[in-house]
Amino acid sequence: MSEHPVDPHTTPKAASGASAPGEEDGSRKVGDETLTADGEALTADGEEVTLSVLGERLHEPKVERHARNERLREVLGIVRRYDILHGLTPVEFKALLEELGPTFVKAGQILSMRTEIIPPAFCSVLEELRTHVEPMPFSVVEEVLGEAYRRPLGEVFEMIDPIPLGSASIAQVHKARLVSGELVAVKVQRPHVRETMAQDIEVLRQIVRRFGSLLKSLQVMDFQGVVDELWESFTEETDFLAEARNLRDFREANADVAAVSAPAPYLALSTSEVLVMEYVEGISISTPEKLVQAGYDLNDIGEKLVENYAKQVLDDGFFHADPHPGNIMIRDRKIVWIDLGMMGRLSSYYRGILRGMMRAVASRDTPALARDLLALSKTRETGDVDRSSLLADLDQIIETYGSIDLAELDIGRFLGDLIALARRFNVELPGAMTLIARGLVTLEGVLDEFIPGVSMITIMEEHLERQVDPVSEATTELQDLVLESRKALHGTLDGLSQLGLVASMLTRGQLKVNMDFSGSTDPVDDLSHVADRLTLGVIVAGLLLGSALLIQSGVSGHILALPIVGLAGYGIALLMALYIAWDIWKRHRRRKRGEP
Repeated sequence: MSEHPVDPHTTPKAASGASAPGEEDGSRKVGDETLTADGEALTADGEEVTLSVLGERLHEPKVERHARNERLREVLGIVRRYDILHGLTPVEFKALLEELGPTFVKAGQILSMRTEIIPPAFCSVLEELRTHVEPMPFSVVEEVLGEAYRRPLGEVFEMIDPIPLGSASIAQVHKARLVSGELVAVKVQRPHVRETMAQDIEVLRQIVRRFGSLLKSLQVMDFQGVVDELWESFTEETDFLAEARNLRDFREANADVAAVSAPAPYLALSTSEVLVMEYVEGISISTPEKLVQAGYDLNDIGEKLVENYAKQVLDDGFFHADPHPGNIMIRDRKIVWIDLGMMGRLSSYYRGILRGMMRAVASRDTPALARDLLALSKTRETGDVDRSSLLADLDQIIETYGSIDLAELDIGRFLGDLIALARRFNVELPGAMTLIARGLVTLEGVLDEFIPGVSMITIMEEHLERQVDPVSEATTELQDLVLESRKALHGTLDGLSQLGLVASMLTRGQLKVNMDFSGSTDPVDDLSHVADRLTLGVIVAGLLLGSALLIQSGVSGHILALPIVGLAGYGIALLMALYIAWDIWKRHRRRKRGEP
């Protein structure tokens, strides 16, 4: 890399005039210790150095109404030029996003991985947005760093490479060396990107609100869903402290996995705009030919990659949300996951449902699949769902995937189809389900080249079989039982409350009941007959059960070696059953003749 030494006595322009460390910013002195991977302390030539530990959470930037309206007019002007009402080609759509700015470029990057929202032809073109981003000048990088540290950069970095390792719509990464000698990667956020993107997302919300019905008629994508996901992505990816914590948590979760790692974060040097982490020098899995030249076994890498992703999703519930090849490196025989700005989380409850859905498809059990799909609803308010139509549509999914051997099941496409189906029925699924589907689709593309002929679901099923822990399973089931019992208790209490209201109205003569029985001229009489039959049926069942017990008890008085009382009970039960059958037949005949 090209060396760019940092003058230890020069404070970047953006940092001049800032309060001294430790005075107003809550920083602390760290003595003469050396900075560790946890970012605890730093020594520079034996001098005491103070670093800010900035742990504040990212707050939503305030969007001024005037600025928002001005930006809205600008966006609408650009959109009009592209005449979107008459349709856009994938290339035109990509050009439109580029002209609209970084927020819309980020939206295009998200859409490029969402084949269930837009056609594959659009996804293919939008993938170019992930690799073609103009880097910001190095002088801007120095200004951002100076503003973050409020001190001369030479007290923190011995040198910074001015040529970025990579550049994206939100940030770019530079290789650097700390004054303590460690090589690090420094991720620097573009200036004002947070305010700009917050403003643009508010503009997008305005557009969807104003032109929602018209956009729906285009039938190209779920615009509201895209805006919501863009906001979630924005809040996560612009808070680098969250990414630093993700790196720390991921390393802890995989501490016992010999073949998996992630860069160590330097928390004391990280802020919401700057992330300092261990520099990883390895081979990207996007270049399998280089891995082969270096002596790696692609089959081994592929199997360990899926095995670890299964662990992330099904065991930890903490998984990489964007596992494309550019975010996975191989170093020293280890799989190193990088760029952990977007991580998904899945509770044990949802992980259990996900397993159940796999089994339901394998056993062609449509009702079970419908039950699990509705159980995934975030709101759990599924009473208005047209279940007959849902079952019919799920029959189509079962027909498509149920006849496939489990080892050949395309799990990513299967989850994508289920998510699209849920949207049609307004069943709000956890955002993690979309992230899982997207991640699995991405990894399946890797498998095609690394371990052709091997299904991801096969490896995941084998992982589940190996990881079965009776104690853990029992604990999970107990937790689920407690949750369901709590829901049932609240439902019962609510029902009793309603029953009390009904009783109060009944005693005051305020309760009226409207009933409509299709094809019935006298519903009260029909209900009376139904009640009579049910009563007789219960009596018949009781006689049969009691007679059977008497026969087994061996009471005195027998006919043909059977107790007289027991035989009498059987006889009465038989007569009553015949009467019920005769009454049903008689009323059926009368109805056929049109008699009341």
